[in-house]
Amino acid sequence: MANHNNISGAQSADADAHTTLKRAISLPLLVFYGLGVTIGAGIYVLVGATAAQAGIYAPVSFLLAAVVMLFSAGSFSELSGRYPQSAGEAAYVEAGFNLPSLTLVTGALMILAAIVSASAIAVGCAGYVATLVPLPLWSTITIIIVFAGLLAVWGILESVSVAAVLTVVEVLGLVVVVVAGMWQYPDIIRELPSVFPAFTDTPAFVAIGMTSLLAFFAFIGFDGMVNIIEETENPARNMPLGIFITLGIATLLYFLVTAVAVLTLPLDELGRSTAPISLLFERLTGISPLVITLIAIGATFNGVIIQTILASRVIYGMADVGRLPKVLAMLNLQTRTPLLATALVVGCTLVFALFLPINILAERTSQIVLAVFVLINLSLLRIKWRRDPAPVGIFTVPKIVPVIGFLTCVIMLIGPLIFLN
Repeated sequence: MANHNNISGAQSADADAHTTLKRAISLPLLVFYGLGVTIGAGIYVLVGATAAQAGIYAPVSFLLAAVVMLFSAGSFSELSGRYPQSAGEAAYVEAGFNLPSLTLVTGALMILAAIVSASAIAVGCAGYVATLVPLPLWSTITIIIVFAGLLAVWGILESVSVAAVLTVVEVLGLVVVVVAGMWQYPDIIRELPSVFPAFTDTPAFVAIGMTSLLAFFAFIGFDGMVNIIEETENPARNMPLGIFITLGIATLLYFLVTAVAVLTLPLDELGRSTAPISLLFERLTGISPLVITLIAIGATFNGVIIQTILASRVIYGMADVGRLPKVLAMLNLQTRTPLLATALVVGCTLVFALFLPINILAERTSQIVLAVFVLINLSLLRIKWRRDPAPVGIFTVPKIVPVIGFLTCVIMLIGPLIFLN
């Protein structure tokens, strides 16, 4: 028996070979996980940026991004049932193309996307903390990322439970903003149609299309849910449900919050604000922005925790099937979490967060994830063309879903480049 005071001993090769991830995540916890990784830095930071680009039509950019996500969500839901593995995206691409090099590239892209996203969120979190605690920004970023890493290795049930509590707080913050807006401006519901442009307003649709890439960042998260499938109870049922419930709740909140913002605040002031939700909260409620600042800290810190978990699980899953060094698949016997994989994620997140600006981090995250979504939709399409049988009882979609998912992701990926040039 290994000495419990010796971590490396607790992770011996023989013991690790019989240690598996713990199935402890119910459907509610799965939804909280999905909302936690989806809602947060995106909406708390991007409302002003989307308003600056699309003006009063900013809410529609979130709806467009949600449509792109919807078809890809269908593909993810079926693939998660066909191949219920932690390194989900890599497993799906391998099943579709059977090209080890492409599998490795896909997994690496997802790890990179999660790490870059965690870095962006950590920088945003540190910015909020800096308004309350006068520490050097680099030290605040370091504390946030290391603490998130410690929570991630504490145990999947414990870390997701902490994330669930923080998710409730951040969602309530957005709900309060929406309710306050409707309370202060009772006519706002009748004004909602004004956020939709006329069909002949081509410049408005171009602005919405350009802004949708920015809005897309706010939806990144549901794809990461498939990477905790080995820790999810009844995954064939709960994973598709969790994905679509998460996407539906996030879309509703994003549209309503953005609509309230553009209909109640001057667009130029909203576009210039670096803390748009705080500004909106203060104007609508008259309460000190300290409250929403604390909520924003919780929301962004929550995002760092969950992205850390996501990246470490992709590394674990790829190492477990031999695509990365086996040492990265070792689990601690007590926590049953991948300590070395998580430490690697924390180290890389620190490097990105300390040396790259947040806007570059967010933009690169969206582009990386869109590229992976293109591969995922193509993989399901190839699987369906080959008529590979689906396991009995899993969620499935018609062929048109991955086709539309592929096309919408390609358009969103290359569209802004075309218009910019």
